[in-house]
Amino acid sequence: MKRILTMSWLLMGVVFFAQSQVITITDSESGEPLEMVTLASASSKAYVTTNAEGQADISALKDAEKIQIRLLGYATQTKSYGQLQESDFSLQLIRTNILLDQVVVSATRWQQNTSDIPAHIATISAKDVAFLNPQTAADLLSLSGKVYMQKSQQGGGSPMIRGFATNRLLYSVDGVRMNSAIFREGNLQNVINLDPFAIEKTEVLFGPGSVIYGSDAIGGVMSFQTLTPQLSLNDKPLITGKAVSRYSSANQEKTGHFDVNIGWKKWASVTSFSTWDYADLKQGSHGPEDYIKSIHVQRQDSVDRVITQVDPLLQIPSAYSQVNMMQKIRFKPNENWDFQYAFHYSETSPYGRYDRNNRFKNGTLRYAEWYYGPQKWMMNNLTINHKGENAIYDEMTLRLAQQSFEESRMDRSLNKKDRTVNVENVEAYSINLDFTKSLSDRQNLYYGVEYVYDDVKSTGAITNISTGVTAAGPSRYPIANWSSSAIYLNDEFIVSDKFTAMAGIRYNKVGIDADFTQNLPYYPFPFTTAKVDNGSLTGSIGGVYRPTDEWVISANFGTAFRSPNLDDLGKVFDSELGGVTVPNPGLEAEYAYNFDFGVAKVFGESVKIDLAGYYTILENAMVKRDFQLGGQDSIMYSGTLSKVQAVQNAAVANVYGLQAGLEIKLPAGFSISSDFNYQVGEEELDDGTKSPSRHAAPAFGITRLNYRANKLQLQFYANYMAETKFDDLPFGEKSKVELYAKDANGKNYAPAWYTFNVKAMYNLSETFTLNAGIENLADQRYRPYSSGISAPGRNFVLSLRANF
Repeated sequence: MKRILTMSWLLMGVVFFAQSQVITITDSESGEPLEMVTLASASSKAYVTTNAEGQADISALKDAEKIQIRLLGYATQTKSYGQLQESDFSLQLIRTNILLDQVVVSATRWQQNTSDIPAHIATISAKDVAFLNPQTAADLLSLSGKVYMQKSQQGGGSPMIRGFATNRLLYSVDGVRMNSAIFREGNLQNVINLDPFAIEKTEVLFGPGSVIYGSDAIGGVMSFQTLTPQLSLNDKPLITGKAVSRYSSANQEKTGHFDVNIGWKKWASVTSFSTWDYADLKQGSHGPEDYIKSIHVQRQDSVDRVITQVDPLLQIPSAYSQVNMMQKIRFKPNENWDFQYAFHYSETSPYGRYDRNNRFKNGTLRYAEWYYGPQKWMMNNLTINHKGENAIYDEMTLRLAQQSFEESRMDRSLNKKDRTVNVENVEAYSINLDFTKSLSDRQNLYYGVEYVYDDVKSTGAITNISTGVTAAGPSRYPIANWSSSAIYLNDEFIVSDKFTAMAGIRYNKVGIDADFTQNLPYYPFPFTTAKVDNGSLTGSIGGVYRPTDEWVISANFGTAFRSPNLDDLGKVFDSELGGVTVPNPGLEAEYAYNFDFGVAKVFGESVKIDLAGYYTILENAMVKRDFQLGGQDSIMYSGTLSKVQAVQNAAVANVYGLQAGLEIKLPAGFSISSDFNYQVGEEELDDGTKSPSRHAAPAFGITRLNYRANKLQLQFYANYMAETKFDDLPFGEKSKVELYAKDANGKNYAPAWYTFNVKAMYNLSETFTLNAGIENLADQRYRPYSSGISAPGRNFVLSLRANF
């Protein structure tokens, strides 16, 4: 009997070993476990990633002859399963940035190698974020050195990519489209809804992404992957997490974060909570005096009083606070099925729009108050993944998502009693069904269907602050719904070991149904409803050529589109002093045609250079032009006779530019890296003349000197931006006196600027890490192009992190 039991236990052990084989991957220098390492095999059509303990179950890769092992910042290794077995399933990776094939990305919605994608993609890892300590997700995007960030207030950040911005860029969170029907042409602040502490990887796809993501993906796609619940690979629960506290001097930042992962063999959960509190932002001491506004309005004894600040460098009002929460639950019953549910919630306090509070009228401040109300975002997302390997697909992913957006704005003129309040609520629902299918060792299909539906409610009110009486007022938008349905296909074909081709196509239908009835008492609209029913066909074709292991050459031609959303078609707002933008139900989609060419070269094991050039033509572009409403070219708006304008299909825009990167590995733990971006854009004006494009930022970049040794990591870096003279400012920017400095002739311009900065991170123990930094060492007073608020002055940052 004992012998039978012994044989039974041995047999069970053999069965368990056959079903589960765990590999451990560590850093070759420090011995620390490496998280998010990807192990993939084309032959077995499988991939896995390591957890926080550097471990992964590679049973699905058994007998594979080629397993590619990748992690951003480490040399890629190719091993057979047998070789891993000979090493006792233990592997060390060597740190380096001198690579042409760095990482597996999902910005294309599917897991693909960067070496197979003709588009240019930048990746920001969780380690980059932990070291450089960005305050917001907007600052996180700037870490790439390839994304320009505009800010109208401290609580914001509107990315500019390759001459495009706002609703010509697309945001994706865990594969779900974040763009809503009211994403506006003006600067957006929605990216701050995301929590940098809860993001495990950020990818920026440059150029058109409409084949995969549909409308809006003209200039690029920003894909954010939040923390994934990790399963335990043994009988013990896997409990990992981190706690972070941070202080910054320029805005008296007080930040706290906590996340914890609890994983069993089939179930896992990750919980994340963050809170931020920012005081008014202080700008630098050395720079243009035009950026200093030493007065602000306070309400005292029922009277608006213009107060002279004790510290003129404080930018009042700019203070705000924010809270973020995330909860994910994962259930993986077997190797073929994976279920993940995610809940996200973000809410800010009300925060002042600094540039509007900086407007003057009749020699004094125009507004007593102009601020955004709490910005709220909630998402429920269920993702179901199945590995089927049947006639239809090898892998299927279903994403069901519901999002709620709430935005509001309040303004009141100086010494006036009426406060205007506008509130917008959007309920967004989406379904994505994505498939991958390998037709052969050389050909892979990626295809899917998508449906998105946005329901928009918009209200307006006018409150007398003396009596407290609130009356109905004009809303910013009509009551409306926006919908999009699409089918898409991508084909990847490995022509040879040196050349991979990729082509894609998408057909998209977009509809809007809007009702303007609630605003008829306030505006002389000659219509009560508006409908849009646009169909768009987009495509792309490109290839990647690798003549040797040291060269990569890529080219891609792609089209993209942006169908009018509710912000384009139905908005009423004051776009500029003395002007009002009104609805235009006759809008049609705009189309972009883009060509990319990229080349990267590695010289030995020490130098890497990469260049990417592009040219984009935007036709039928939606731009603001003079308009008539019911035969009138001017109407009363907020008590002011204002010129009527509307968004119209009335222009052609051209953007071209160059992105360059350099990485140099030096002896003794030193390295140098640099990113530089040059872009030129021009658009057609109403009279047929040309103007620089508003969203083509001046040349900008970042250069870094890095040092790493044992427990210490240092980086000295410089950020910089070129000057934009008055004659080079876009036509619409020349009159925005509150944004720009004055040149010798008293005209608006954006001065060049640079900052020197230093960051350090030291591992005090296996648990605790200390981060410290000084940003803007020279205390420069500068304002990024098109921004309404100056950047921080000299800023001391101190952070303590505990990992467990």
